[in-house]
Amino acid sequence: MFGDFLYLLRRSGLKISLTEWMALMEALDKGLEGASLTGFYYLCRALLVKTEADFDRFDRAFLEYFKDVPFEQEVSQELLDWLDRPDALMGRYDEQQAELNELLSNTEIEEMFRERMNEQREQHNCGNYWVGTHGMSVFGNSGMSPNGIRVGGEGQGKRAFRVAGERRFRDFRGDNTLDTRQFQVALRHLRQFSGLVDLPATEFDVDNTIKDTANNAGSLKVRYKKPRQNTVKVLLLMDSGGSMEYYSRLCSALFQAVSKSGHFKDLKVYYFHNCVYSRLYTEPTLRPSNTVPTEWVLSNLSSEYKVILVGDAQMAPHELVTQFRYRTPDGEEHKRCGLEWLQMLKGKYPHIVWLNPGDRPTWGEYWTRTYDTIGREFPMFPLTVEGLEEAMKKLLVR
Repeated sequence: MFGDFLYLLRRSGLKISLTEWMALMEALDKGLEGASLTGFYYLCRALLVKTEADFDRFDRAFLEYFKDVPFEQEVSQELLDWLDRPDALMGRYDEQQAELNELLSNTEIEEMFRERMNEQREQHNCGNYWVGTHGMSVFGNSGMSPNGIRVGGEGQGKRAFRVAGERRFRDFRGDNTLDTRQFQVALRHLRQFSGLVDLPATEFDVDNTIKDTANNAGSLKVRYKKPRQNTVKVLLLMDSGGSMEYYSRLCSALFQAVSKSGHFKDLKVYYFHNCVYSRLYTEPTLRPSNTVPTEWVLSNLSSEYKVILVGDAQMAPHELVTQFRYRTPDGEEHKRCGLEWLQMLKGKYPHIVWLNPGDRPTWGEYWTRTYDTIGREFPMFPLTVEGLEEAMKKLLVR
């Protein structure tokens, strides 16, 4: 009876076999959905969706197919219409109210939000209690509270811990920003093992043992092979400070994933601000006392290192093309611009990629120059699950 639903799910990209579909029909025949649309939703998801990465795809197909079936939304359309107020006057910043809001836990705010949804009967704006806009309330949009739940509108201050009514499983999709666990999974693509010819064959070779035993009429013939060892060396260079502050949590997650992955024989991590210059920082706080000469890195880390640069590639053009003076360890004075330092990295390390946590700027040609210039120098990938996987594959080939 749900044949069209099956075809819609398949068109949406879900790989559903007839065996899985018949299992759903059998479950329906036994009444396991509990005679409710919600029960049917969970039953379908449990039997038809193989990975959490497809949850969002399934949700969208489910809502499309059952769009005419009434269901209770977290946020009513009437409330969303009330909150569509870009012309509302900005309320006053209340320091005392901001301090009180900061004391509220996420759980308390969630409970208060449910209460307001039951109480509110009309539009409110510029206040500190109701769900509204341009005020000190912890619910609504375009306000000045240091924390809360965004309802409607566009994200501005990036302080909301949740967005009411958003698709629940969007963050599981492959084209979305990564968390630490997803970083670790994607980084596995960079594992590369090579045989060590100077070691004896001491590792049990299962495949060849089975093959030779079968060829030997079933008489066991044990085979061994040379052990293999992880030979991956990684140089991670991360932009820190300035416009990268917004991505600090994301970059922290990347650093943790790389540090804990155990996939690499050697890992070196350095930091820069906006662009690589004559010195690299050894910590993200960018203290001038904690640096190493970039030329030292180029001289001491061999070309077998795989280099990952992380940055939004957004800076004033002069920061990329203006030549700055610097002194070498032997006292000689030279001048190089940021682009030249990047080209030196590219020339030394054949396996190099750039990971970008942001999109190409859209607010003017001036801010796209450096993004486009760096994009022409390096293979640039978005800092998403799919982007990182593609970058890791790129690092394995010239």
